[in-house]
Amino acid sequence: MAAQLARLRHSIDNMDAALVHLLAERFAITQQVGVLKAEHGLPPADPDREAQQIARLRALAVDARLDPEFAEKVLGFIVAEVVRHHEAVLRGSTRP
Repeated sequence: MAAQLARLRHSIDNMDAALVHLLAERFAITQQVGVLKAEHGLPPADPDREAQQIARLRALAVDARLDPEFAEKVLGFIVAEVVRHHEAVLRGSTRP
């Protein structure tokens, strides 16, 4: 049982590391979006895009047998952080 638990925990650790790297990559790309928006006078938030993303992510969650409410909460947290970064870019700050 201890070996099986250790193996499962190791798998979880690997997935957590992958999630962190994916989030870092995602934020690097959204930072570029923030710069582009600031250069063209677009607002930091895009409610229509966010609504589309929520609907898309909820459908993906259902397909993956993941609670869509949970998936929406995770995306909501990520989007809020992205908007915070975009607002910082708009203010000319290098840090959110």
